[in-house]
Amino acid sequence: MTPAIEMAKKYNVAYTVHEYKHDAASQSYGLEASEKLGISATRVFKTLVVKLNDDSFAVGILAVSFMLNLKLIAKAVGAKKAIMADIADVERATGYVLGGVSPLGQKRQLKTVIDQSAKAFETIYVSAGRRGLEIELKPADLQKMAASFFAPIAMDTH
Repeated sequence: MTPAIEMAKKYNVAYTVHEYKHDAASQSYGLEASEKLGISATRVFKTLVVKLNDDSFAVGILAVSFMLNLKLIAKAVGAKKAIMADIADVERATGYVLGGVSPLGQKRQLKTVIDQSAKAFETIYVSAGRRGLEIELKPADLQKMAASFFAPIAMDTH
């Protein structure tokens, strides 16, 4: 049981846990989840951590088929600038290892923004707190549990 799953239980929201065998050679954790679970990459959401100009951190949750727009996430959280956080900072701030960073049950609550594309789906998939483990839930439940809000933060890569 991961902190993310414990949090979903505590909030008493409907969720489903999906497990797959993680391949250490995989280049993209999110795309691997999409492929192994047979789900569209637009419904599997990755959790990315950015460092803001004031040295604080924020979390962006967006479909694995999209790229994070650093200007848009900075604007969404009221910062001047955002850069991708380095691996050590991500793991220290969230308590999770890269590839298993969940937006739920993090060590401390960071400012969190969910890309507005999530609202198009009844349920989305996010990491459940370790590689090879996804939790499926309603975007509104994720928003409530992660104390987050919806905003446009992604760019389509196609």
